[in-house]
Amino acid sequence: MKLYHFPRAPHARKVNIFLQEKGIEVPRVEVNLVEGENLKEAYLARSNRGVVPLLELDDGTCIDESLAICRYFENLHPEPALFGTEPQEKALIDSWERHMEFDGYLPGQDAFRNSVERFANYAVAGVQQEIRAIPDLAQRGRVRIDIFFARLDERLAEVPFIAGEKFSMADITGLVSVDMAKRSKKFLPEHLVNAQRWYKAMCARESVISTYIES
Repeated sequence: MKLYHFPRAPHARKVNIFLQEKGIEVPRVEVNLVEGENLKEAYLARSNRGVVPLLELDDGTCIDESLAICRYFENLHPEPALFGTEPQEKALIDSWERHMEFDGYLPGQDAFRNSVERFANYAVAGVQQEIRAIPDLAQRGRVRIDIFFARLDERLAEVPFIAGEKFSMADITGLVSVDMAKRSKKFLPEHLVNAQRWYKAMCARESVISTYIES
């Protein structure tokens, strides 16, 4: 078994945080996205999407979605349960994890990849052909990030963690989403005290400290 990753890639970081929270050791192979190693034939033979992370099992099976990789390890190592144990808890974690991804991470990605010069002709990750950035998508992403931050603060006025009373996969995706927004210079506002309380607590976790790399 091998985990192909690039430490600065948000979804790879999400898996790395998850594995550390679980106390799971997995051999890792770093894929240099800056040099386009993920778009070379050897890597594309494992995943024609050219994305990280990618988990290659001993029988050659490849799993290339961060959430699927985390679920795979959750099934192998149920404790501590980061996807919940009871039906209601599991459903809430799934729901809030999707909120974090769709309402937070994707707008942050749009804002970042459509505004940074090095992605001007490669606005979509894992694609070799030119796809030009769209500045209006960056602006829309910034507006959506503001909405995401406000909703996050409202939620965290009610509960200590995103999905409820316990740290879960929703918190990992939420953290990565807030940090994705930072890449486009959209920072969690100081006046959102509930979200700030949560974010500072997340940043103090050993799993988060050990996986943080300045972009």
